[in-house]
Amino acid sequence: MMTTPKTTKEVVTIAGGCFWCLQPVLQELRGVEKVEVGYSGGKMANPSYEAVCTDTTGHAEAVQVTFDPTAIPLADILRIFFSVHDPTTRDRQGGDVGTQYRSAIFYDSPEQEKTAKQVIAEIEKAGIWGRPIVTELTPLMPFYRAEEYHQDYFRKNPTAGYCRAVIAPKVAKFRKQFSSRLKATAVSPKGT
Repeated sequence: MMTTPKTTKEVVTIAGGCFWCLQPVLQELRGVEKVEVGYSGGKMANPSYEAVCTDTTGHAEAVQVTFDPTAIPLADILRIFFSVHDPTTRDRQGGDVGTQYRSAIFYDSPEQEKTAKQVIAEIEKAGIWGRPIVTELTPLMPFYRAEEYHQDYFRKNPTAGYCRAVIAPKVAKFRKQFSSRLKATAVSPKGT
């Protein structure tokens, strides 16, 4: 009797500023199966992008990452997450300001919370940022998938101004720093 190998999947929801910036880097990691952009951490059900941008719903622009922890452990995803955004600025990333741009990990299990705390402690001990990490650790609240035009925004709009000025340099730096962790099929959008 043949048995089908059991596939292990885990999901983590994280926020680190603009979700357009996080999605393309995380999608390229070996072991990551899916990255969707959306909103989490707020009080309004089914928020729209326009509502979240008013800075009154409490939601953060977030990504929900589905991954195989036997191929890439959560701790590695979080280390990469902390390297591709500034976790020391409260409610902002670069020129993007507001609570929707905060750094957050929305854990859905005690194990995820423990791993997040360990990675934060490791990064702070190493003095990587030189300032305290202000990343919010919060139990997972509902995740609302963002509108379709936000999904794969960088891949669909590589020549848009924000993509060229902000996202492309971040993706290029990420690819250089983590080249050994990339999927063999990672395809570069034009201009990166």
